[in-house]
Amino acid sequence: MSETGVLAQLMRQAKEDGADLATLRAIAEEAGELGAERALARLGLADLGAAKDMAELRELLGSWRDAKKSAFKAAFAWVGRMGAALLLVGLAVKLGFPGWLK
Repeated sequence: MSETGVLAQLMRQAKEDGADLATLRAIAEEAGELGAERALARLGLADLGAAKDMAELRELLGSWRDAKKSAFKAAFAWVGRMGAALLLVGLAVKLGFPGWLK
């Protein structure tokens, strides 16, 4: 059963036992916030500098992606130039260009 299904079942059961639905929602919301705070603390993102750290990491990741894209473009351009040069050399040999130098 999914987590939302378990929560709905627990809320239904508590309502059947006489608990107020607004109180149950407040408890569920508080439990969710507490769980989120614990998860952030385990990841080391609970301090005040975490937002700045995440922004820097996103910027670094963006820079890495840009650098990777540029490197692939440069490599493909280099391969293309080498292919064109080999084609020209092949045409020169086929058309007898070395004989023109004599």
